[in-house]
Amino acid sequence: MIKFFRKIRYDLMEKNKTGKYFKYAIGEIVLVVIGILIALQINTWNENRKNHKYEREVLLLINQNLKNDSIALSNELYNSNESNVLTGKLLEQLSLGNHSDSLNNWLGKIISFERFKSQSSAFEMLKSKGIDVISDNELQLALITYYDQSVHAVYVALNDVEESFKKDWEPLLKEDFLDFKWREYAVPIDSKAFFERQSTLSFLKLYRENRASSAPFIKAALDKISEIKRLSKKYIND
Repeated sequence: MIKFFRKIRYDLMEKNKTGKYFKYAIGEIVLVVIGILIALQINTWNENRKNHKYEREVLLLINQNLKNDSIALSNELYNSNESNVLTGKLLEQLSLGNHSDSLNNWLGKIISFERFKSQSSAFEMLKSKGIDVISDNELQLALITYYDQSVHAVYVALNDVEESFKKDWEPLLKEDFLDFKWREYAVPIDSKAFFERQSTLSFLKLYRENRASSAPFIKAALDKISEIKRLSKKYIND
C-alpha cells in the first residue's frame, strides 16, 4: 500500500501537481500512523493477556501456599487453646487436692509450644516480578499485609512462647521429671511435691497467659487468609 502511494506521489511530482501530491503524502503519513497505532494496540493486548495469565497462575500458587498456611495455623491455634483449657482444668484439680496420674497427661500437652513457618515461595516470586502484576489494589494490600505484618506478628508471638518454655520449663524437665514425651505426658519425680510448690502454680498461670496472647495474632492471620482467598477468587476463576 505504501509503495502504491509512493508511485502516485512520484507521478504527481513529475506532472507538477503539488496540491494532489501533498494530499497523497498526508494520506501516506496517516496510513503509517494508523498502522503504528494498530501494532501498539495489538502489542498492548498481548501484554495484557500475558499479565492476566501470569496473575492467574501466581494467584493459584499463592492460594495453595495459603491453604497450607491455614492448615498449620489452625493446628497451632487448636493446640494453644487445648493447652489453655487443660491448664484451667489442672489448676482446678490441684485446688481440690487431686494429684492423680491423669494430670500427667494434661501436663504433657500443656508443657509444649508451637512453631510455624509460612509458605511464601509464590509471594516471593510475585515480588520479583512486581506486585503491580496484581490488578486489584485491595488484593495487593491484603497480600502485603499478610506476608509482611500478620505472619511476622505470629512469628514473634510464638517465639515468645518458645522462649518462655526454654527459660521456665526446660530446667524443670531436667531436674524434677521422671519421664516426658512431647504433647503426650510429663511425669514428675514426686507429683505431690511438684504440684504443691507455689512456683509450679505460678509457672502454669504465666505460661497459660503467654500462650493465650498468641491466639489473637493467629486468628488475625487466618482472617487475612480468608480475605485474600475471597478477593482472588474472581481472578482465578476467570
